[in-house]
Amino acid sequence: MARLVMKFGGTSVADVERIRNVAQHVKREVDAGHEVAVVVSAMAGTTNQLVAWARETAPLHDAREYDTIVASGEQITIALLAIELQRIGIPARSWLGWQVPIRTDSAHGAARIQEIDGTEIIRRMGEGQVAVIAGFQGIGPDNRITTLGRGGSDTSAVAVAAGLKADLCDIYTDVDGVYTTDPRIVSKARKLDKISYEEMLEMASLGAKVLQTRSVELAMVHRVRLQVRSSFDAPDAPHMAYGAGGNGPGTLVCDEDEIVEQQVVSGIAYSKDEAKVTLVRVEDKPGVAARIFGPLADNSINVDMIIQNVSDDGKSTDMTFTVPQAELARAEDVIRKAQAEIGCKEIKTDINVVKVSVIGIGMRSHAGVAQTMFKTLAEKGINILAITTSEIKVSVLIASEYTELAVRALHTAYGLDAE
Repeated sequence: MARLVMKFGGTSVADVERIRNVAQHVKREVDAGHEVAVVVSAMAGTTNQLVAWARETAPLHDAREYDTIVASGEQITIALLAIELQRIGIPARSWLGWQVPIRTDSAHGAARIQEIDGTEIIRRMGEGQVAVIAGFQGIGPDNRITTLGRGGSDTSAVAVAAGLKADLCDIYTDVDGVYTTDPRIVSKARKLDKISYEEMLEMASLGAKVLQTRSVELAMVHRVRLQVRSSFDAPDAPHMAYGAGGNGPGTLVCDEDEIVEQQVVSGIAYSKDEAKVTLVRVEDKPGVAARIFGPLADNSINVDMIIQNVSDDGKSTDMTFTVPQAELARAEDVIRKAQAEIGCKEIKTDINVVKVSVIGIGMRSHAGVAQTMFKTLAEKGINILAITTSEIKVSVLIASEYTELAVRALHTAYGLDAE
């Protein structure tokens, strides 16, 4: 017998029929003798409607009341699922975040989990009861409802798994696992049986939408073993073996020690949410970088790739960097306010760019990964605008029109195509 946390997103509980399907997945694990807790999101579209109502009422609304509104979607889902489980003979009880309790900080709308007391839920699970827990929400220091931000239900599930000392956390989505790249672009993309926390964290932060970044970070810190599965599999599909070596129907996210055969490159990710900013003819003198990036940091604007080129006159420099597209307007505003102090002649921006990344823990012990990337792109006539690297990834910025060509070419170049 194992202790299992199962998480189902909004598309998996979009209507009563899908909630019944979820209940059958839960029943399968209960019938196998496992202790089960379920974490669910609001029904698809519900949170968007709640947010729209809050904004329509008052564009500048109280963050505490906003959290009270948007947290209500999960309350409906947990009660419906608990009722359905009871209908099919499974003892179940719904739990809101404050009832667990899931304690968070006071950052309403983007709260971070600080502690989960799983004592009562563990006791109930030991008696055979399924706990159906609202994702996305918790309770702050002032005993007000808080929410964790978009994708917060994944984070809730991992935190609950850590709090309950679960053997595994299954994340059910509308895909059947983590692929070597987006299968909508590359038909030969392969589903990975296992992927390390570090690789999954890079893939999530670099454009892969399968798991929310914060949930992977939390899983890595607490060593929670995650499995990505499809909620649209047959409800009686066999579950994975709970031992370290078992391969299941989805993708297991785990310690790299559990991965016997480590690929040099495990996947190709891409992100279209990038914007390029170039400051033309910045004075080339000490402290100029601090005057550029200091105000951006003060305004919580994340900067990724940075390139500095010496201009023709040798006395000035062109500084290029990338920011999230959603932050471009704010970044421009911040730079223009500091333009006189920075001393740049012109500010150029470009949103028609994409960041393409190759990721793999095998890079630590293999040379030539970046060379293969640069050579492959050159052969396809794709110009590289910027480069960043880390221990297990190489990212390049290219024109967005070459996205599919670059991803397909790199997938083949690193031997990731399915046979």
